[in-house]
Amino acid sequence: MTARILAVDDIATNLRLLEAKLQAEYYEVLLASSGPEALHIAFTQLPDVILLDVMMPGMDGYEVCRALKADPRTQHIPVVMITALTDTVERVRGLEAGADDFLSKPVDNATLFARLRALLRVKQVQDAWRLRTETVRELGIESGAEPTPSVEGARALVLGADADEAQRVREALLADGFLVYPVQTAEEALRRLSQGDLDVALLALGTDPSEVLRLASRLRAQNATRDLPVILLADAQQKEEVLRGFDLGANDHCFRPLDPNELRARARNQVRRKRYQERLRADLDRSLELAVTDQLTGLRNRRYVRRHLDSLLRTENAAVLILDIDKFKSINDTYGHNMGDAALREVAERLREQLRAADVVARYGGEEFLAVLAGAEAPEAMRVAERLRATVAAKPVTAEGHSIPVTLSIGVAVGKAGTPADRLIGAADAALYRAKRDGRNRAYLATEEEMERAAAE
Repeated sequence: MTARILAVDDIATNLRLLEAKLQAEYYEVLLASSGPEALHIAFTQLPDVILLDVMMPGMDGYEVCRALKADPRTQHIPVVMITALTDTVERVRGLEAGADDFLSKPVDNATLFARLRALLRVKQVQDAWRLRTETVRELGIESGAEPTPSVEGARALVLGADADEAQRVREALLADGFLVYPVQTAEEALRRLSQGDLDVALLALGTDPSEVLRLASRLRAQNATRDLPVILLADAQQKEEVLRGFDLGANDHCFRPLDPNELRARARNQVRRKRYQERLRADLDRSLELAVTDQLTGLRNRRYVRRHLDSLLRTENAAVLILDIDKFKSINDTYGHNMGDAALREVAERLREQLRAADVVARYGGEEFLAVLAGAEAPEAMRVAERLRATVAAKPVTAEGHSIPVTLSIGVAVGKAGTPADRLIGAADAALYRAKRDGRNRAYLATEEEMERAAAE
């Protein structure tokens, strides 16, 4: 897994040593010897991970990390702080500044590369979601609100090596408003996590860590838990098992004796990252929905219904109904466009209520709608058309103090699998023209002549 790594240290020897280690693993390396230089490179080069020395003159690592996390360009770049400090208070300070982890000097190669692989794996997923969201934003679709920094109400599962540790973890998380679900076995944890409604899993490694590592691997193989943050709780002598856990999909770790403040900081960071990714996914889902939806009526749009009809006719019979609001121009001219919009929305809702879930109705353009009935033959299609016509005509549209009778003219065409969509739409349009010509507020089935004429056009 190649990536661009920014290494920051005010001591040249340390920088060159770190550069050599990273290049030996085929990473592209950027170097900075001060906080301001690191920020400039980060803002302009956008590295994939930043390895940041804590103790630097002028602007220390904590200040740099806070500046990175405060800027939209770099706030999602993972930061690993490298320090000779071993005090838990310093680790918590760094985590609260936005760092993803700490490495102690001299840097252990195995730990360094395991952490890089784990962080890059998560970042690649988030980068993919973010790129899609930015593409959508360029199309003029606004993204949702940024997730709140509060983690109150987050749901955490705790698989404890013993009851005392599970209770200590629970008490620490409760201080941040977590809802905590303790379990005793890996199988119980898997069943609970598979429900897909939890925000983080804290898995304690006991004397036999293989079961927990196997669980971490299984979580990454299931759709419901693939993106769930996993934090390993381990003894210091279980470093090899923790590194193995990173390769299997764990996101973070905390060594015993567990410091409650460090544990809380790591859990908060993981939950915030998960919520950010969920927001990106929701933005994409929303944009895809908007791309196929008519904004005024909430029905599918012309593009969607045409593709749906093309796809349906490859394998099934289908009926097409073109429905046009009679004398719609006079509604706009007499009562204004707001009343016309209200009429469109009300007609759309009545049509939606009268159709099956398998049927698709779309706003086809202006005051015209198009409905596609899968598998329908002519008698059924005409019954549906008459029901839709009668439903719309049954009561007036009421809005802005006005009550206006509204009727539909409908053209219907039915085709077998393999019939071109344009032929059905053209024939239904011809039948609609006859319905308009003969007095409106009626539904006509396309004749064989109209079908043949549509085929020739």
